[in-house]
Order: sequence, then C-alpha cells, then structure tokens
Amino acid sequence: MTSSDLYPVSRLAAVQEATAKAGLDALLLTPGPDLRYVSGYDAKPLERLTCLVVPASGEPCMVVPRLELPAAEASPASRLGLEFVAWDETDDPYALVAARLGRVAKVGLADRMWAMSSLRFRDALPGAEQVLAGSVLRELRMRKSPAEVAALREAGEAIDAVHRRVPEFLRAGRTEREVGRDIAEAILAAGHATVDFVIVASGPNGASPHHDVSDRVIQAGEPVVVDIGGQLHNGYCSDSTRTYSVGEPPADFAAYYEVLRRAQEAACAAVRPGVSCESVDAAARDVIAEAGYGGYFIHRTGHGIGIETHEEPYIVAGNGEPLEPGHAFSVEPGIYLPGRHGARIEDIVVCTENGGERLNDTPRELVIV
Repeated sequence: MTSSDLYPVSRLAAVQEATAKAGLDALLLTPGPDLRYVSGYDAKPLERLTCLVVPASGEPCMVVPRLELPAAEASPASRLGLEFVAWDETDDPYALVAARLGRVAKVGLADRMWAMSSLRFRDALPGAEQVLAGSVLRELRMRKSPAEVAALREAGEAIDAVHRRVPEFLRAGRTEREVGRDIAEAILAAGHATVDFVIVASGPNGASPHHDVSDRVIQAGEPVVVDIGGQLHNGYCSDSTRTYSVGEPPADFAAYYEVLRRAQEAACAAVRPGVSCESVDAAARDVIAEAGYGGYFIHRTGHGIGIETHEEPYIVAGNGEPLEPGHAFSVEPGIYLPGRHGARIEDIVVCTENGGERLNDTPRELVIV
C-alpha cells in the first residue's frame, strides 16, 4: 500500500466538485487533518501560512513559505499537478491568497485552522462568509476507501500487538506512570510513528473514562483500564481499550464486566448498512440499562476514526445517520462506578456490505494477570 493508494490524485477533483455542489467558492486548508486528507501533505503547523487553495472552479494551488517549499514538493502533494506558490518573509500570504481567489462570497476554512489565520482571512476577504470545510469534506472522509480500510486494519494489528504485551507490564507495586512508559515504548516498537495517548487507569481511576496516568501504585486485586492508540507513518490511527485485573477482581466488578462484554458484542453485531448510528449506540446501552447500570454508562458508544482518532460518524443517541460501507468507528461501551472501579471494551469496526468487521482481535474477556 503506497501513499498514492491512500491519497489518490483523484481526491482533489472530488473535493472541488463537492465544494461547488455545497455552494462554496473555495476551500482554504491549512496544516492539519483536512489538508493531509486532500493532498497527503503532513505540513507543520507554523505561524507562517501554508494553505491549499481549492477553488470551486479553476486551478488549485499550494501557498507555502519559501523555507517550507522543499518539504511541500517532497510530499505526496507533488503528484497532484499543483502550482506551489512560495512567499517570502516580507510578503503578506493572506493577501496573496485573496488575490488568487478574486471576489468570493463564501469560503470553507479547515476545521482545525488557527483562529489567527481565520481572522487574517476575514480581513483579507472582506464580506466573504466563512464556514467549516468539514461541511464539504465530511461525506468524503467518512467513507473509507479499500486502501484506507487496509491502513486502519494495519493500525489495528499494531495496537493489538501492544495489548498482547500489556500483561508483561502490569503488576502490583508498579505505578500507572511506569506501566504507561513501557506501553508507550511498545506502541512505537509495534510500528507507530507517534504515541497519541496512553490511559492506565487502576482501581478508582478506572471510573474516569479519560484518565491519563498518575503516580498511583497499582494494588493486587484491582481492575485496570488500558486505552491506547497512535498514528502510523501513513497517517492512519489506532485506538483500542482492554480491561485487565491484577489478580482476582472484586465480585461486583466481575459481575458487571460480563454485562459490558455482552453489550459490546451486541453493538458490534448490530453494525450493517442502513442501520442508524444511534441504533448501534442503543444496542449497547440497552443491555447495560437492563442490568441496572444505565446511569454508569456516561459517554457515547463510539466515534469515527481515520487520519484523526476522533472524527465522524459518531455512534451516539440522536444521530440518525445510516451507516454505509466504508464507515469506520469505535464500539466502546463502558461502565464506571465512581470511587470504586470501571471497565471499557473498545474495538474499531468497519461497516461492510454484509455487516461489520472488527479490526481488533485481542481477547475481550477480562484478562487476569
């Protein structure tokens, strides 16, 4: 799988077509996931403006600081036939973009554009309405191509390899931070380019879904929630949670962990084309609620994943959008008892023509170490 598979030349034309269809005059994409998705260029976010200018009609161009020109030309964006417009330190790059566009009424700004750049574009393009580029890109980004699914599958295999090593690191007497340090090294060793997050949540910390790591010493008999992920060199992300126990867990924990396992299984089984995002959420939530733990499942069931760990579609009540083949997202119900302990099971799932494919394959039963 090459960068041309993940970032095809045809994508730029598809984005232009979607821009025109949305009634926008142009997209302005600065460093971040939107720029990388469209061009393949993982540009550095700097105070100096880098911007892919995508007009609804006409020729796109990449405006870059002159000192960043070699990096831009060496990136996959060089395959797109773009003009690279270099600017010097004494130039005003926002005025340069405005001159290229001419009179425009409505532009889409990269969702992660810095406020500094947004305000500079507001001044350079007076009277132009600014909207989020995500309104144009969301449909394209949600539907993963076969190459993107393959990249996510590779990411899933890499993070699975790390979870298989977690029992080496977990033991009573070690701190969460010590365990987390070992896991971070294992994430890089498994082929990731970056470590995006490491959650090691022992005992009562397990009741905080986004706990990080701390100097808390892990005790015998405690459950430990381990949620980890990173980004591969190709830009695609991993994310998987498993729950472990250092020795035999408390009886009440073992009881609700089995409820959680059934809930996660039910949600994964509910995935198929045409099913709404909220119905997958309900499949997990109903199992947990019927067992009396509904008040302890305090977040959505899942989030989309691709070149960002969190992107659309979101698997949450109120999202009636139907699933389509190529949608990729987490299925991660949790149960959290404040002051005591918690548990979560998370797999990445891709909607296929026939149902759902899990991209993680480590045991979902409670792992006792």
